[in-house]
Amino acid sequence: MSQPSTSSVRSPADHQFDEGRHGWIAACPGYVVLVVIYAPIVWLAVMSISTEPLSGIPGPFTIEWYQRLFRNTKWVDPLWLSLALAAAVGIACMVSATVVGRTLPHMKRRGSVLFAVLLPLFVPGVVMGTALFLYFRSFMGLKLGLWSLAIGHFVWAFPFSLLAVVVMASRFDNRLLDAAADLGADAWRRFWHIEFPSLLPGIVAAGLFGFLLSFNELSRSIFLSGRQTTLSLYAWAQASSHTTAVPLIYALNSLVLVVSLTLICGAFWLLFVRGAAE
Repeated sequence: MSQPSTSSVRSPADHQFDEGRHGWIAACPGYVVLVVIYAPIVWLAVMSISTEPLSGIPGPFTIEWYQRLFRNTKWVDPLWLSLALAAAVGIACMVSATVVGRTLPHMKRRGSVLFAVLLPLFVPGVVMGTALFLYFRSFMGLKLGLWSLAIGHFVWAFPFSLLAVVVMASRFDNRLLDAAADLGADAWRRFWHIEFPSLLPGIVAAGLFGFLLSFNELSRSIFLSGRQTTLSLYAWAQASSHTTAVPLIYALNSLVLVVSLTLICGAFWLLFVRGAAE
């Protein structure tokens, strides 16, 4: 019987090399997407500490723009308005997402209800902003302002907040509530002592999503702001005005980016890491 030639026999090292090469090729599109997403963000942060950010060339580096930013107080009022609005939207999203999210897994037609709630995610922000503007201003004859901003931001943020609660509610064991009911606990005690601690990561994440999405919202705010100016509207107006204040936007947006990423990382940690551990 003839022996197989050594050239046709592949060693385990050859298989590992092929798997590693194929894995690297498959991962390349993912790396390209990550570069497309994060390169502008990193460039923005680098240019915020550059002497001439409008040139588009990094360096030499300085903190001059941050110093000027804190000496310029025109952005402070829009900041406080955005914080107050985001806090209100975050609380509204947290409460409403908890009420809907904990009951959604028990509905008979939960798929259609969830689809109806998530549908605003697929409507372009400009279209939704225009529709709300025409509805409130032209159809109902109402004066736009802080309340219209809050409604527009809530419509955008609520689906994300609901998903955060639904993820936790879908993993909750309802037999615990049945056992507590058998032991004489009323509906409030069952919720507060048993269900609420299990849903808490999703509830906190819902509030953070509502806060962040409201704080950074621009496309709907353009149509619904009236005479109000949020921080996003202020930054957009300054960036499009081609004035000497434009370099300050690099520093301002970099600070907002740091705070936003910190909060969103906290939301994901509560939702996925801590939630999975519990």
